This record gives sequence, structure tokens and C-alpha cells, in this order.
Amino acid sequence: MENAPIIDRLHAFIRTQVMPNEQRYADELAAAPSRWTQPPIMEELKARAREAGLWNLFLPEPEYGAGLDNRAYAPLCELMGGSPIAPEVFNCNAPDTGNMEVLARYGSAEQRERWLGPLLRGEIRSGFAMTEPGVASSDATNIGASIRRDGAHYVLNGTKWWTTGAMHPLTRVLIFMGKSDPSAPTHRQQSMVLVPIDTPGVRIVRHLPVFGYDDAPFGHCEIAFEDVVVPLENMILGEGRGFEIAQGRLGPGRLHHCLRLIGLAERTLERMCRRVRGRVAFGRPLADQGVVREWIAQSRIEIDQTRLLVYRAAEALDLHGNKSAAAAIAMAKVAAPRAAQAIIDRAIQAFGAEGLLDDTGLSHAWINARSLRIADGPDEVHLRSIAKAELAKYDA
Repeated sequence: MENAPIIDRLHAFIRTQVMPNEQRYADELAAAPSRWTQPPIMEELKARAREAGLWNLFLPEPEYGAGLDNRAYAPLCELMGGSPIAPEVFNCNAPDTGNMEVLARYGSAEQRERWLGPLLRGEIRSGFAMTEPGVASSDATNIGASIRRDGAHYVLNGTKWWTTGAMHPLTRVLIFMGKSDPSAPTHRQQSMVLVPIDTPGVRIVRHLPVFGYDDAPFGHCEIAFEDVVVPLENMILGEGRGFEIAQGRLGPGRLHHCLRLIGLAERTLERMCRRVRGRVAFGRPLADQGVVREWIAQSRIEIDQTRLLVYRAAEALDLHGNKSAAAAIAMAKVAAPRAAQAIIDRAIQAFGAEGLLDDTGLSHAWINARSLRIADGPDEVHLRSIAKAELAKYDA
């Protein structure tokens, strides 16, 4: 087993240890005094995964992770997407993956020692505080939270929301994006600063459910930063480098979302096929109904098409970097949530009224796919970028 290819070992671990414990995870969370509690089974599974060498698989830097590039990591990320708890089991869960990439590539030695080490070991979690209420945050130049230098410190003010992970009991640090120099050129105005979540002035205003789901125990929050004081050494890379960091972070992050959605779509199709094989209506199995077979065929086509598109984007990112791969990543980011949402919707229809319940996991899966048509840039922004790149071919 130890000498088997990593994809085979990961697949076996998910099927034999992760999926059988999904219900236990849900039961432990439901029985806890608070929804914002780490279920004990998660820590057990994390320990087993680390012992099995299935840990930090997303990081291409061999000193921190498995040393896999984006294309090699793609099928592994897809496998994890088939289970709602698998990414955290292998320490490959958002937003920590993106934050670890930021610290590994842009953080100082002190920042890596204090925050990256515990994140790599799965001892703590983190959040990314970028999006703001009241402005179109898909255009990051609209972000208005302030980072003001005051002697040996920075003073932060502003309100962020949809900060994933802020409610998790293990979350210890946030990456805060704000304007450090409003008079600088547009893409040099913003910076990113590390903020311990227990810093005075950091206040969780409210928890933000998604279509009624709390996404416990990590959750999404609106957070007020009121005269938050952090030392100068908490600045990442340097003042005015926020956009540069964001572009480096968002490319792989968007692909990871797409890959997890492919895994989710695969598991959904499996559920749908098992359902229609075993359910009889009007004297014959649902699987014998023409429209159901059409749903299954269309779903298989959409999964395979999307996989090829996302894998192509991963290869482009590896070969050419974020800027040159931008159009391919944008296409993947539009295609994957749309395909997953359509496939999940068909599965809900195949399950009938049961598909609307939490019992099947389909309702939450649909919400996940739908929300990712907005998260990390809405479809419309990516379509704009794709069209711009296409039209540029004809500028001459």
C-alpha cells in the first residue's frame, strides 16, 4: 500500500476511512454543546492521513508539501471533492490552502515560523478577509478598508464579510486586505496584513448562513476591524503588494474549487445512478425511463468536458504562470460550477422529495455549486476576461 501511486492510496483512504465517517462527523457536530466545535473524528482522521503520508498534497514546494504541480495535484483534489470532510482530513481545505501558499511564497521567515508551521501541521486554521459589504468586491479596487501606518504599527479599520473559517474553533489568524496608500497607482494602493483573530478591535458582527446552512464548524462571517493595531512585521511582502499577492493566490485557489466540484459531481452522478437503479415507478425502474437515461448521459458528458477544461487550465498555470493562464482558469471557473449545479439539480429531481432533505446531501451540494458561481469572482467577471482575451487575438 505504501508503494502504491499516491492517487490509489488517496482513493482507498477516502473510500475506507473518510466516507464511512461522514455520518459520525455530522453526529458529533450535532451532539456538541456548540455548532462551532471541532468533531473529534476529524482530528483522528487528520492524524491517520498524516501518518499515511497523505498530507499537504496541494503545495508544489517539496519543503512544505508533496512537491506536486497543479496538474499532478488535480486528480487528488478532485477525489477529495467527493466528500464534504475530505479536504480538511488531508490539510487541503480552503481557505487555508490559499493562505499557506501566500505565506510559503510571500511571507517572511518570522511569519512562516509563527503561522505557516502550525498551519502545515494542521494545528490551527485561518481566514481571508478581503470582500466587503456595500461595494462590488469583484472589482478589488473598490475595497476601502484602511491600513494606516502609525510609528511601529499599522492601524486597521473596515468591515469585511464572507470571511470563511472565522467561526472555526482552531482559527487563529486572518489575512486582511486593505488600502495602505489611496494616492498610489491603482494596483499599488492595497496591501495584505496578518491579523491574529484575538487582536483587540477584531469583532465578529454576525455569522452569515448560505441559503440557511451554517456551514459549521467553520462558517462565514461579517467582521468589524475597529482601530486594530498590529506590528509592522505583520505586513506581507511589502506595502502596495496586495494585488500581486492576490493574483498569485487566486489562480490555484480557483482551480482547486473547480476540481473539488468535479469530484462532487462524480459522487452525485453515482448517487443518482444507484437511486434510479433501485427505485420503481409505473411498473419499471426509473433507470429504464428515457428522460432519466438522458440525465445520466448528459451528466457524464458535462463532467468529462469540464475535467478536460480544468486540467488544461492546470497545465497552463504550471507552464506559463498566472497571467498567461488567466483565460484558461476563467473558463474553468465558469464551467465547473455550472456543470456541477446542473448535475446536482438532475439528481435532486431523480430523488424526488427526498432530494430536498439534508438526508441525501444533495441540497447542500447544490448550494455549494451555486455559491461558487459568485465566490472567487462571479461568472460575469470571468466571462468578461475570456471575451477580452479572445478579442485581443484580432487587435491587428
